[in-house]
Amino acid sequence: MKRLILLVHCPDKKGIIAAVTNFIHQRNGNIVYIDQYVDRIQGAFFMRIEVEGDFDPSNFTAFQTTFKSELGDPFQMSCSFYLADVLPKMAVFVSKYDHCLYDILAQQSSGKLACTIPFIVSNHKDLEPIAKQFNIPFYHIAVTKDNKEAAETKQLELLKKYEVNCIVLARYMQIVSSRIIEVYPSKIINIHHSFLPAFPGAKPYHSAFQRGVKIIGATSHYVTEELDAGPIIEQDTIRVSHGHEVKDFILKGQDLERIVLLRGLKLHCERKIMTYNNKTIVFN
Repeated sequence: MKRLILLVHCPDKKGIIAAVTNFIHQRNGNIVYIDQYVDRIQGAFFMRIEVEGDFDPSNFTAFQTTFKSELGDPFQMSCSFYLADVLPKMAVFVSKYDHCLYDILAQQSSGKLACTIPFIVSNHKDLEPIAKQFNIPFYHIAVTKDNKEAAETKQLELLKKYEVNCIVLARYMQIVSSRIIEVYPSKIINIHHSFLPAFPGAKPYHSAFQRGVKIIGATSHYVTEELDAGPIIEQDTIRVSHGHEVKDFILKGQDLERIVLLRGLKLHCERKIMTYNNKTIVFN
């Protein structure tokens, strides 16, 4: 018995849940999880189902094809199908900060982050020893304003070679261009060191300090062409005071960054997120 994860999005109308569950029942599938959400303003329906059944490669393909023809077309469904035991391949992009990278690698190696990490790429060499510590290939690709296109070409070649499914920017201090975003829509996760939409862009801790805020935060979100404006996955905050300096904001914020990024990555890898109109539907 294998577990299949099904994500469905379509215009809202009567009979969707009944049709889907009946389809699964007719094929001897056992539903072990089901949740749904209706956006009544947009008239949109979203559903996540986990099904246990006989899903060998041929059956899995047949299930998808038949589901799309019998239900997908009549209900105008957008469907995604995943086998739970086929883990996503996640590439890690970093620069010089190591706090998020350590947590990602430790969680993945202990089996708490359901993915494989085929390689780490960085525009600096500083974190290569960490990659060696975890026995993960490390690629240094320097990025400047003059070679950015060539650097991204190398990155895309690596992503294709390793058949990567998603990317995490673990404090990767470079803007990812549309060339990569178009290949991985809603599959590039960034951690921004502020409670978006407050203080986007560079040096948000400095901006927060200058503004005299009493709360700082961190945000994990999908990357879009608009800087720090993609669909938000997870957020959290921590209190600060007039007695804190910028360095205190940074130290407190880095703890949040690790936590919030990992939450977002776990949700993505467990196929619990759907994106819609620059927002996310996050299932429990």
